[in-house]
Amino acid sequence: MKTILILFGGCSTEYGVSLQSAHAVLEHLDATRYRALPVGITRAGQWLVYTGDIHRLIDDSWQSGECAPCTPLLTRGVRRLLLLDGSGQQLAFDAALPILHGKNGEDGTVQGLLELADIPVIGCGSLSSALCMDKDRAHKLVRQAGIRVPRSAVFRRGVRQEELLAAGNMLGYPLFVKPVRAGSSFGINRVTAPAQLQAAAASAFAIDREILLEEAISGFEVGCAVLGTEELTVGMVDEIELTGGFFDFEEKYTLKTSAIHCPARIRPEQVTWIQSTAKTIYRVLDCKGFARVDLFLTPQGELVFNEVNTIPGFTTHSRYPNMMQQIGMDFSTLITRIIETEVGT
Repeated sequence: MKTILILFGGCSTEYGVSLQSAHAVLEHLDATRYRALPVGITRAGQWLVYTGDIHRLIDDSWQSGECAPCTPLLTRGVRRLLLLDGSGQQLAFDAALPILHGKNGEDGTVQGLLELADIPVIGCGSLSSALCMDKDRAHKLVRQAGIRVPRSAVFRRGVRQEELLAAGNMLGYPLFVKPVRAGSSFGINRVTAPAQLQAAAASAFAIDREILLEEAISGFEVGCAVLGTEELTVGMVDEIELTGGFFDFEEKYTLKTSAIHCPARIRPEQVTWIQSTAKTIYRVLDCKGFARVDLFLTPQGELVFNEVNTIPGFTTHSRYPNMMQQIGMDFSTLITRIIETEVGT
């Protein structure tokens, strides 16, 4: 039986989302095939091996007991956790599955640490994780593959307001102001007039050192789950229906004024096109294991790349598992298939 190090929490604005996803993964892990070794990373960055009730992840009470500080040993090939409780005990494992959303977890940092120690990483590696987190550089690579991306302009801290205004005029309104590297729509604002640009830029710069001004694409967002490394499996395409605003953090996790339709309400040939495009993007950005590719479908029937989520939400009601559910893959089978992409059967 293989032991899987499952990382959750993290130094990220998406810490709480990670707890919900990790709880679902732990609950549906096939205990006849895999042994879980859960390790939580606190908001302050402390690594804690957790041996308590997994349901305590839901209300974030897991840190109050049954924890021990730990660190992975970085000697290549060892694949052990060292407990820092004075016991000197080491816990062996076979591979790591990061269920960490956003910065310091989904951006290649943890993946690079694990790769340095020759620990098999289930899911995207350091290169693809870093690329997919970086909206600007991901768009440039995907555009080179012949896939349309939104027009945009990138700025660093210290940019003059006149430069922002000039870019806004060039792109047209409404537009979006985004941190270049962030997840779950943190720091993103929809701007409808030049007077709103400075505040929106400040909000984005609070998240990252670079920001993106990006044209608003008409139409609606569609997504496609991709699973695998050599041979790829794609889930059913879904569609986000918005009644106003955009799919920000609150909407993603409450659906107050929006709805997700899976299957998407589009023609079969459009479904096939989206799935094929998603696989192309997955390859272009060197993804492996699993990821969700998000695009826009315009009223003219064009596809425009939005982003790739290398560690999408993994609750039982999240988009990625639901896309796979629609092709007949239940949650437990999905988790097994994901682990098998790295450690085999």
